[in-house]
Amino acid sequence: MKLYIANKNYSSWSLRPWVLMRELSIEFEEVMVFFEGADNHEQFKRFSPSGRVPCLVDGDTTVWDSLAIIEYLAEQYPKVWPEAVGARSWARCAAAEMHSGFTLVRNTCGMSCGVRVRLNEVPTALSAEWDRIDELWREGLAHFGGPFLAGEKFTAVDAFFAPVAFRIQTYSPALSKQAGEYANRILALAPMIDWYKSALQETARDPDHERETLSLGVIVEDLRAS
Repeated sequence: MKLYIANKNYSSWSLRPWVLMRELSIEFEEVMVFFEGADNHEQFKRFSPSGRVPCLVDGDTTVWDSLAIIEYLAEQYPKVWPEAVGARSWARCAAAEMHSGFTLVRNTCGMSCGVRVRLNEVPTALSAEWDRIDELWREGLAHFGGPFLAGEKFTAVDAFFAPVAFRIQTYSPALSKQAGEYANRILALAPMIDWYKSALQETARDPDHERETLSLGVIVEDLRAS
């Protein structure tokens, strides 16, 4: 299988299937295609019907969208979702909520692994979304016993929130002790460390992503290679 992704510094959607496959030892070939501003859509259309990443190519089968990729993998690898019915249904709900919701967290706190940002303002609605993420995490950890959201093992629901852990590292939102510890636990996983190291080594900068970050806050630290 080939997994097409974009810059590790920016591409939160790419991270989801990537970290899941790495953590569950599902073999794949990584194909990196860097963002290049507004012209990227046609370039990505060469391998992805939507013109977006991530995109998984498995022989004659092409699967685009991170949630569709996760479900495609789950058909072949049962360990993608929790085994127990209750944990599995909760995990799917939480992953779907992340996939379709939290618009302000995504748009105001865009993933940029190698920088630390102080936002110009923190709207009440943004704080409410962070509170909901915190609530979801505490609920999963308490109900299923941790250390991961749906129990003892890393599953797709953890992969869906992995980009949020990088956002927490970048923007330092107010979180409960339990949520902060969970974010640090995800950041300490070997695949996440590998992704982060690669992100710091990237010298490619996408103007659109950079402008978005600077329009919403101040970069107080930039750890990326120049």
